Amino acid sequence: MDETLDARAYAAACRWLPGNETLRVRPHGHGHINDTFLVTSTGPPPRSFILQRINRRVFSDVAALMENIAAVTAHLQMKLRQENADPRGALSLVYTPDGRAYYSDSRKDCWRMYVYVENTVSYDMPESPGMFYSAARTFGKFSRLLSDFPARTLHETLPGFHDTAARLGQLEDAVRRDACGRVCEVQAELEFIMARRDETPLLEQMRKAGELPVRVTHNDTKFNNVLIDADTGEGVCVIDLDTVMPGLTAYDFGDAIRFGANTIAEDSLDLHRCGIDLTRYRQYAEGFTLGGTSGLTPAETDALPLGAKMMTFENGMRFLADYLNGDVYFKTSRPRQNLDRARTQLALTADMEAHWDEMRRIIREVTEK
Repeated sequence: MDETLDARAYAAACRWLPGNETLRVRPHGHGHINDTFLVTSTGPPPRSFILQRINRRVFSDVAALMENIAAVTAHLQMKLRQENADPRGALSLVYTPDGRAYYSDSRKDCWRMYVYVENTVSYDMPESPGMFYSAARTFGKFSRLLSDFPARTLHETLPGFHDTAARLGQLEDAVRRDACGRVCEVQAELEFIMARRDETPLLEQMRKAGELPVRVTHNDTKFNNVLIDADTGEGVCVIDLDTVMPGLTAYDFGDAIRFGANTIAEDSLDLHRCGIDLTRYRQYAEGFTLGGTSGLTPAETDALPLGAKMMTFENGMRFLADYLNGDVYFKTSRPRQNLDRARTQLALTADMEAHWDEMRRIIREVTEK
């Protein structure tokens, strides 16, 4: 973080709070994409906000990004009011005094502000099974509240983000380039992937055939993207809406499962211990489908296990491609970390295949109650 960023954040905060209030602006959280700050104001009344500098290297079309977020948060807040629900259940975007959803400074950096969600915390991993279930319910509620939102009106800010067949094509490009001379190390992984290449377009084929409806999807359903009530341990609010786009419910379910129901860490070296934790899988399925009351179609619920497998498989290909390209996209803290990540995802894919009938049976059981 450069030396002047704190000062620039303070100047940006003043665009939203230009009065005589005393402001305190300090770094907040440990996100990898955007720079985030907690803004506290003396008021009156005292108030707190989250200020973010949007990473334009990742999100080049900030106007489209913020149109998505503004539309989705407004819809969520409207639904919460209709249901007389806790207003903390959705992020609340703060507009500048001249009515803009974001502010561009003299350096062309773009900033946005949210109301701080009081009395909440976030965790990288759940501290109890109940917390994992609660996070699943929060993502399920997010999907339910947006079920009547016209998903196709949203901008696809990251085109092809979950196009698994396209991700395979990117891996094949990396193999042809062999930029770092690493292809010789990964023949077993490539054989595993190529043996399953015919499965990569399945979800997109179902979408194009109209079998799976296009919905508003979050596309980054990690546990730490749910705020947890500090007192009750219940999920409160889904955050990090940068990747909200049109997509398939199977994407959101699958990404959460590959991250939260793996028996080992994403970059673990203990591949012999890698597998699908079916207890956590059931917990998440029960929470995400709201016990079968989420409004998902039968075809969508049937596709949830495939979503889990394909998101795991897809991320294995992405990690492997980045390893072959020289570790240029995913941050690493040690040599071969992306290769270890790829191997973990592929091992989890194989274990899902070994438990395929059980995974499908669990989905039927939790959605047919």
